[in-house]
Amino acid sequence: MQLGVNLPNFGPGTDPGVLRDWARVTEGLGYGLLMVSDHVVVTPDVAERYPEPFYEPFTTLSWLAGVTTRVRLGTTVLILPYRHPLLVARMATNLNRLSGGRLVLGVGVGWARQEFDALGVPYTGRGRLTDEYLATLRDTWRTEAEDGTAPIPVWVGGHSAAALRRAARFGDAWHPLRLSLARMRAVLTDHSLPAFAPRIALRLTTAPVDDPERPAGVGTIEQILGDLDQLRLLGADTVVLDPYHGDPKETRRPHTAWQALTEVASHWRTAS
Repeated sequence: MQLGVNLPNFGPGTDPGVLRDWARVTEGLGYGLLMVSDHVVVTPDVAERYPEPFYEPFTTLSWLAGVTTRVRLGTTVLILPYRHPLLVARMATNLNRLSGGRLVLGVGVGWARQEFDALGVPYTGRGRLTDEYLATLRDTWRTEAEDGTAPIPVWVGGHSAAALRRAARFGDAWHPLRLSLARMRAVLTDHSLPAFAPRIALRLTTAPVDDPERPAGVGTIEQILGDLDQLRLLGADTVVLDPYHGDPKETRRPHTAWQALTEVASHWRTAS
Protein backbone atom coordinates (compact mmCIF):
# COMPACT_ATOMS: atom_id res chain seq x y z
CA MET A 1 0.00 0.00 0.00
CA GLN A 2 1.33 3.40 -0.99
CA LEU A 3 0.97 6.60 1.04
CA GLY A 4 0.32 10.04 -0.42
CA VAL A 5 -0.10 13.60 0.84
CA ASN A 6 -2.75 16.25 0.23
CA LEU A 7 -0.82 19.52 0.31
CA PRO A 8 -2.49 22.95 0.71
CA ASN A 9 -2.42 24.90 -2.56
CA PHE A 10 -4.19 27.83 -0.89
CA GLY A 11 -4.06 30.13 2.12
CA PRO A 12 -2.03 33.08 3.42
CA GLY A 13 1.13 31.07 4.01
CA THR A 14 1.21 29.47 0.58
CA ASP A 15 3.42 30.80 -2.19
CA PRO A 16 5.47 29.19 -4.97
CA GLY A 17 8.42 28.57 -2.68
CA VAL A 18 6.28 26.87 -0.04
CA LEU A 19 4.57 24.73 -2.67
CA ARG A 20 7.98 23.67 -3.97
CA ASP A 21 9.09 22.83 -0.42
CA TRP A 22 5.93 20.78 0.17
CA ALA A 23 6.64 18.78 -2.98
CA ARG A 24 10.27 18.19 -2.08
CA VAL A 25 9.44 17.19 1.49
CA THR A 26 6.74 14.80 0.24
CA GLU A 27 9.01 13.17 -2.31
CA GLY A 28 12.03 13.19 0.01
CA LEU A 29 10.15 11.33 2.74
CA GLY A 30 9.26 8.58 0.30
CA TYR A 31 5.57 9.36 -0.20
CA GLY A 32 4.34 8.18 -3.56
CA LEU A 33 1.68 10.76 -4.39
CA LEU A 34 1.03 14.45 -3.82
CA MET A 35 -2.41 15.90 -4.42
CA VAL A 36 -3.99 19.36 -4.45
CA SER A 37 -7.51 20.76 -4.18
CA ASP A 38 -9.68 22.67 -6.63
CA HIS A 39 -11.60 25.94 -6.57
CA VAL A 40 -11.96 28.40 -9.42
CA VAL A 41 -13.75 31.35 -7.83
CA VAL A 42 -12.98 31.94 -4.15
CA THR A 43 -16.46 33.03 -3.14
CA PRO A 44 -17.24 33.83 0.54
CA ASP A 45 -18.34 30.27 1.29
CA VAL A 46 -15.04 28.94 -0.07
CA ALA A 47 -12.87 31.66 1.49
CA GLU A 48 -13.88 30.72 5.04
CA ARG A 49 -11.91 27.50 4.75
CA TYR A 50 -9.76 27.85 1.63
CA PRO A 51 -8.83 31.54 1.21
CA GLU A 52 -6.71 33.25 -1.40
CA PRO A 53 -4.24 32.81 -2.82
CA PHE A 54 -5.71 29.66 -4.35
CA TYR A 55 -3.45 28.06 -6.96
CA GLU A 56 -5.37 26.37 -9.78
CA PRO A 57 -4.65 22.62 -9.68
CA PHE A 58 -3.63 21.89 -13.27
CA THR A 59 -1.31 24.90 -13.31
CA THR A 60 0.13 24.00 -9.91
CA LEU A 61 0.69 20.34 -10.73
CA SER A 62 2.31 21.19 -14.06
CA TRP A 63 4.79 23.38 -12.22
CA LEU A 64 5.37 20.82 -9.46
CA ALA A 65 6.03 18.16 -12.09
CA GLY A 66 9.15 20.13 -12.97
CA VAL A 67 10.51 20.16 -9.41
CA THR A 68 9.87 16.47 -8.71
CA THR A 69 11.01 13.31 -10.45
CA ARG A 70 9.04 10.24 -9.37
CA VAL A 71 6.10 11.21 -7.13
CA ARG A 72 2.67 10.90 -8.70
CA LEU A 73 0.57 14.07 -9.00
CA GLY A 74 -3.16 14.33 -8.46
CA THR A 75 -6.33 16.25 -7.66
CA THR A 76 -8.38 15.63 -4.56
CA VAL A 77 -10.72 16.49 -5.94
CA LEU A 78 -11.23 18.31 -9.22
CA ILE A 79 -14.75 19.73 -9.26
CA LEU A 80 -15.71 18.29 -12.58
CA PRO A 81 -18.77 20.46 -13.44
CA TYR A 82 -16.65 23.65 -13.34
CA ARG A 83 -14.87 23.02 -16.65
CA HIS A 84 -15.92 21.75 -20.06
CA PRO A 85 -15.05 18.04 -20.17
CA LEU A 86 -13.08 18.34 -23.40
CA LEU A 87 -10.94 21.03 -21.77
CA VAL A 88 -10.39 18.76 -18.77
CA ALA A 89 -9.49 15.90 -21.08
CA ARG A 90 -6.96 18.06 -22.92
CA MET A 91 -5.35 19.51 -19.77
CA ALA A 92 -5.19 16.15 -18.03
CA THR A 93 -3.72 14.41 -21.07
CA ASN A 94 -1.10 17.13 -21.54
CA LEU A 95 -0.14 17.09 -17.85
CA ASN A 96 0.09 13.31 -17.86
CA ARG A 97 2.40 13.34 -20.88
CA LEU A 98 4.55 16.22 -19.62
CA SER A 99 4.99 14.54 -16.22
CA GLY A 100 5.87 11.13 -17.63
CA GLY A 101 2.53 9.48 -16.90
CA ARG A 102 2.29 10.54 -13.26
CA LEU A 103 -1.24 12.00 -13.12
CA VAL A 104 -4.11 10.73 -10.96
CA LEU A 105 -7.40 12.55 -11.58
CA GLY A 106 -9.57 12.62 -8.48
CA VAL A 107 -13.00 14.10 -9.25
CA GLY A 108 -16.08 15.18 -7.34
CA VAL A 109 -19.34 17.08 -7.71
CA GLY A 110 -18.48 20.08 -5.49
CA TRP A 111 -20.30 21.74 -2.61
CA ALA A 112 -19.91 25.56 -2.80
CA ARG A 113 -23.24 26.92 -4.05
CA GLN A 114 -21.95 30.51 -4.40
CA GLU A 115 -19.06 29.32 -6.55
CA PHE A 116 -21.43 27.42 -8.84
CA ASP A 117 -23.53 30.58 -9.17
CA ALA A 118 -20.47 32.69 -9.98
CA LEU A 119 -19.48 30.25 -12.74
CA GLY A 120 -23.00 30.01 -14.14
CA VAL A 121 -23.16 26.27 -13.48
CA PRO A 122 -26.44 24.88 -12.06
CA TYR A 123 -25.81 23.71 -8.51
CA THR A 124 -28.74 21.31 -8.48
CA GLY A 125 -27.53 19.71 -11.71
CA ARG A 126 -23.97 19.07 -10.55
CA GLY A 127 -24.43 15.31 -10.13
CA ARG A 128 -25.93 14.86 -13.59
CA LEU A 129 -23.20 17.02 -15.13
CA THR A 130 -20.49 15.04 -13.36
CA ASP A 131 -21.84 11.79 -14.78
CA GLU A 132 -22.07 13.27 -18.28
CA TYR A 133 -18.56 14.71 -18.08
CA LEU A 134 -17.08 11.46 -16.80
CA ALA A 135 -18.64 9.64 -19.74
CA THR A 136 -17.13 12.22 -22.09
CA LEU A 137 -13.69 11.82 -20.50
CA ARG A 138 -13.89 8.06 -20.85
CA ASP A 139 -14.95 8.26 -24.50
CA THR A 140 -12.20 10.78 -25.30
CA TRP A 141 -9.48 8.79 -23.57
CA ARG A 142 -10.67 5.53 -25.08
CA THR A 143 -9.96 6.98 -28.51
CA GLU A 144 -6.56 8.27 -27.42
CA ALA A 145 -5.68 4.92 -25.86
CA GLU A 146 -5.94 3.35 -29.28
CA ASP A 147 -2.98 5.54 -30.23
CA GLY A 148 -0.92 4.24 -27.31
CA THR A 149 -1.60 7.01 -24.79
CA ALA A 150 -1.27 5.84 -21.18
CA PRO A 151 -4.61 5.78 -19.33
CA ILE A 152 -5.16 8.29 -16.53
CA PRO A 153 -6.56 6.77 -13.31
CA VAL A 154 -9.83 8.39 -12.26
CA TRP A 155 -10.70 8.37 -8.56
CA VAL A 156 -14.30 9.29 -7.75
CA GLY A 157 -14.93 11.10 -4.47
CA GLY A 158 -18.01 11.22 -2.27
CA HIS A 159 -19.91 8.69 -0.19
CA SER A 160 -23.55 9.34 -1.02
CA ALA A 161 -25.52 6.66 -2.83
CA ALA A 162 -25.13 8.59 -6.09
CA ALA A 163 -21.38 8.97 -5.55
CA LEU A 164 -20.96 5.26 -4.95
CA ARG A 165 -22.91 4.45 -8.12
CA ARG A 166 -20.70 6.95 -9.95
CA ALA A 167 -17.52 5.36 -8.62
CA ALA A 168 -18.69 1.89 -9.64
CA ARG A 169 -19.68 3.02 -13.12
CA PHE A 170 -16.92 5.45 -14.06
CA GLY A 171 -14.08 5.20 -11.57
CA ASP A 172 -10.85 3.31 -11.26
CA ALA A 173 -11.13 3.77 -7.49
CA TRP A 174 -13.48 5.06 -4.84
CA HIS A 175 -11.86 8.05 -3.13
CA PRO A 176 -13.72 8.87 0.12
CA LEU A 177 -12.63 11.90 2.12
CA ARG A 178 -12.11 11.93 5.91
CA LEU A 179 -14.44 9.12 6.98
CA SER A 180 -14.18 6.85 9.97
CA LEU A 181 -12.91 3.31 9.53
CA ALA A 182 -16.32 1.96 10.47
CA ARG A 183 -18.03 4.00 7.76
CA MET A 184 -15.56 2.95 5.07
CA ARG A 185 -15.76 -0.70 6.12
CA ALA A 186 -19.56 -0.61 5.92
CA VAL A 187 -19.53 0.89 2.43
CA LEU A 188 -17.01 -1.63 1.16
CA THR A 189 -19.06 -4.48 2.64
CA ASP A 190 -22.28 -3.32 1.01
CA HIS A 191 -21.01 -2.17 -2.41
CA SER A 192 -18.94 -3.56 -5.24
CA LEU A 193 -16.37 -0.88 -6.07
CA PRO A 194 -13.46 -0.98 -8.52
CA ALA A 195 -10.70 -0.14 -6.01
CA PHE A 196 -10.23 1.84 -2.81
CA ALA A 197 -8.01 4.91 -2.33
CA PRO A 198 -9.17 6.99 0.65
CA ARG A 199 -8.03 10.40 1.83
CA ILE A 200 -7.85 10.51 5.60
CA ALA A 201 -6.94 13.15 8.15
CA LEU A 202 -3.48 13.42 9.68
CA ARG A 203 -3.70 14.84 13.20
CA LEU A 204 -1.20 13.50 15.71
CA THR A 205 -2.16 13.63 19.38
CA THR A 206 -0.19 12.83 22.52
CA ALA A 207 -3.08 10.96 24.16
CA PRO A 208 -5.32 8.35 22.53
CA VAL A 209 -8.59 9.57 21.02
CA ASP A 210 -11.42 7.41 22.35
CA ASP A 211 -14.33 8.88 20.35
CA PRO A 212 -16.13 5.99 18.57
CA GLU A 213 -16.65 8.34 15.60
CA ARG A 214 -12.92 9.15 15.44
CA PRO A 215 -11.96 9.89 11.83
CA ALA A 216 -9.22 7.66 10.48
CA GLY A 217 -5.83 9.35 10.84
CA VAL A 218 -6.64 11.21 14.08
CA GLY A 219 -4.91 10.07 17.26
CA THR A 220 -1.57 8.88 18.54
CA ILE A 221 1.03 7.51 16.15
CA GLU A 222 -0.01 4.01 17.26
CA GLN A 223 -3.65 4.73 16.39
CA ILE A 224 -2.70 6.17 13.01
CA LEU A 225 -0.48 3.20 12.17
CA GLY A 226 -3.35 0.94 13.22
CA ASP A 227 -5.67 2.84 10.91
CA LEU A 228 -3.25 2.37 8.03
CA ASP A 229 -3.02 -1.36 8.75
CA GLN A 230 -6.81 -1.62 8.78
CA LEU A 231 -7.08 0.28 5.51
CA ARG A 232 -4.56 -2.07 3.94
CA LEU A 233 -6.64 -5.03 5.10
CA LEU A 234 -9.71 -3.38 3.56
CA GLY A 235 -7.91 -3.36 0.22
CA ALA A 236 -6.65 0.21 -0.08
CA ASP A 237 -3.87 0.47 -2.62
CA THR A 238 -3.17 4.15 -1.80
CA VAL A 239 -4.00 6.23 1.28
CA VAL A 240 -3.70 10.01 1.08
CA LEU A 241 -2.87 11.83 4.32
CA ASP A 242 -4.42 15.29 4.77
CA PRO A 243 -2.66 17.38 7.45
CA TYR A 244 -4.85 20.49 6.91
CA HIS A 245 -7.57 20.90 9.53
CA GLY A 246 -9.56 23.89 8.31
CA ASP A 247 -7.74 26.85 9.88
CA PRO A 248 -6.11 28.96 7.13
CA LYS A 249 -3.46 30.14 9.62
CA GLU A 250 -2.08 26.59 9.50
CA THR A 251 -0.66 27.36 6.06
CA ARG A 252 1.80 29.75 7.72
CA ARG A 253 3.22 26.86 9.76
CA PRO A 254 3.94 24.05 7.27
CA HIS A 255 6.70 22.63 9.47
CA THR A 256 4.07 21.31 11.88
CA ALA A 257 2.55 19.21 9.10
CA TRP A 258 5.98 18.19 7.83
CA GLN A 259 6.92 16.90 11.30
CA ALA A 260 3.77 14.78 11.42
CA LEU A 261 4.45 13.43 7.94
CA THR A 262 8.03 12.64 8.93
CA GLU A 263 6.88 10.69 11.99
CA VAL A 264 4.34 8.67 10.02
CA ALA A 265 6.81 7.96 7.21
CA SER A 266 9.49 6.81 9.66
CA HIS A 267 7.19 4.50 11.61
CA TRP A 268 5.42 3.19 8.50
CA ARG A 269 8.72 2.15 6.91
CA THR A 270 9.73 0.42 10.12
CA ALA A 271 6.40 -1.32 10.53
CA SER A 272 6.30 -2.38 6.90
